[in-house]
Amino acid sequence: MSGRRSGFWAVAFAFLVVMAFATLPSPLYGLYRERDGLSTLTITIVYAIWAASTIAALIAVPYVAQRIGRRGVMLASVTTMIAAAAVLAAWKALPGLLVGRLLTGVAVGLAAGTAITYLIELRLRADPKASPGPAQTIGTSVNVGALGIGPLVAGCLAAWVSHPLTLPYLVWIALGAVALVGLAAAPETGAPTAARAPFSVRIPAPAGAATMAAFAANGLFAGLSGLFLATTFHNASHALAGATLFIVFTAGVLSQLATARLRAPFVFALGTFSMLVGLVLLVTSVRLSSPSLALFLVSGGLIGAGAGAVFKGTTGLVLGETAPENRVAMTAELLIALFVGLSVPVIGAGIALDQGASAPNTVLVFAVLVGLGVAGAGWGLLGHRPKGSPQAA
Repeated sequence: MSGRRSGFWAVAFAFLVVMAFATLPSPLYGLYRERDGLSTLTITIVYAIWAASTIAALIAVPYVAQRIGRRGVMLASVTTMIAAAAVLAAWKALPGLLVGRLLTGVAVGLAAGTAITYLIELRLRADPKASPGPAQTIGTSVNVGALGIGPLVAGCLAAWVSHPLTLPYLVWIALGAVALVGLAAAPETGAPTAARAPFSVRIPAPAGAATMAAFAANGLFAGLSGLFLATTFHNASHALAGATLFIVFTAGVLSQLATARLRAPFVFALGTFSMLVGLVLLVTSVRLSSPSLALFLVSGGLIGAGAGAVFKGTTGLVLGETAPENRVAMTAELLIALFVGLSVPVIGAGIALDQGASAPNTVLVFAVLVGLGVAGAGWGLLGHRPKGSPQAA
């Protein structure tokens, strides 16, 4: 049992390291832009490559897990992340950035599609009578919260330490090595099989739409926050850029923990309301005659908290009704919706800005679209739930 418990925390740590690396370069893109003269569209393409490779890995992960097991997937994920960090540290030209982010997406997709199910199974093997709820909460919290840790560390290193485009990646190579040592001792929970069984599971449409819309709100804020800090608020601090994203994703973790004992419909309602208020405050903060940085940060916290609550609720409902052998496939479906939502506003806003749209007008249009999506998905999820559906968050 002690081995399974240590394996649980080894998997959680590896998951955290990989997910934090997903957003690590966010506060560094300004440095890449200044050094190489990269356009907004080029940075958008870099982001799109990461998003596309993440989604591709999520689609493949059920089949990969069936072949090499849960632990095998996590080992492959961390190894790929280390390779991505090495490429980004050693090959600083644009092709290196593209290759590094492509590998990052593969690593993130493998880990995100496997780790939550792996954690739940490790928990149940250690204590078959235990509730899977705590393991699920830890998994979803790491999935969201780690996205804020990478930018915070990279932003602080860029602000206060030399070699900002090298040192953060070297730190993550070291963390990846530690994660590999821990994973090597973790037990396997899903035995690899040579045969390939068909995966026909599909996420319920309302749950997928709610997750996509929620993280579209997150993506809108995260994608434009660095631009607004530098232009609207005249503060180009890399540390502040990283701390801003940390606020967004940490608020998502706190909302998950705060709603642990609430019923799912109430959690969804709170999350939807929080995101809508956050979007209104975001638009207001950048369109005031004297833009308000404090209001801007508050809006990010509300958007992040709402997305975290919605993600926790959808994960609980979906996995609670899924057979154990289909959990990896279902988790992958849910996370595809998450990463599509996280990516579309960033890519769309990047294209709009490259075509000459102003930042305040861009955020207004996308906030309206995302707000309508959030409200519509919430109405579909809460207004059309079967009477016998689960109520626990």
